[in-house]
Amino acid sequence: MEGLTVSDANLTVYIHPSMTNKVRGAILTQLSSLLFRYSEDLEGVLLAYQVNVRNKVARILPGLVPHFGVKLKATLLLFAPKPDMLIEGKVVKIGRESIHAIVLGFSSAAIMRGDIREEFKFQIEKGTETYICKSHKGHRIKVGSIIRFALKSMDEEILHISGSLMPPNTGCIHWLSKCGMEHDPHTKRCDPLSLSLSSLDVNI
Repeated sequence: MEGLTVSDANLTVYIHPSMTNKVRGAILTQLSSLLFRYSEDLEGVLLAYQVNVRNKVARILPGLVPHFGVKLKATLLLFAPKPDMLIEGKVVKIGRESIHAIVLGFSSAAIMRGDIREEFKFQIEKGTETYICKSHKGHRIKVGSIIRFALKSMDEEILHISGSLMPPNTGCIHWLSKCGMEHDPHTKRCDPLSLSLSSLDVNI
């Protein structure tokens, strides 16, 4: 799936003096507070991390309540999709006017009828709402299907995605894989090592 990046970053995490005897725990607590939230500093949603303390000598920061900064070397897994990238989700609801899915278990996505290509026809089959491709009857989308769709936009505050099934290489992944249409060579892909972060200070 596009939009996932693995990045190396140099971080400085600020710890309260009361946590001097539990530094690692304090660091993990602060980084965990960033999980599944969009970060402007990281330019994406943090999904997972692995950290190593670079320097055991902390720098004291003066102030009303002094803190000390700990430098870290971290490997981050980020979800940072851009328009037109192909992403995947599990369908949780289907209606005549829309398809709703969950992406990576935390972000909701909606594909409205105007963004579903005309070859897909909505119908209720044996009591189940289904989108069936007119030209390929085996290509069906229903609740539980894993679909690939193009990203139109993402609301970074509530992590809601607006998607599209207009590109021909989108739809039910099971059918796409059987027909050899998993990827479109003309679609811009995201290099998982393309994001390099350095000297990034995290203030929580």
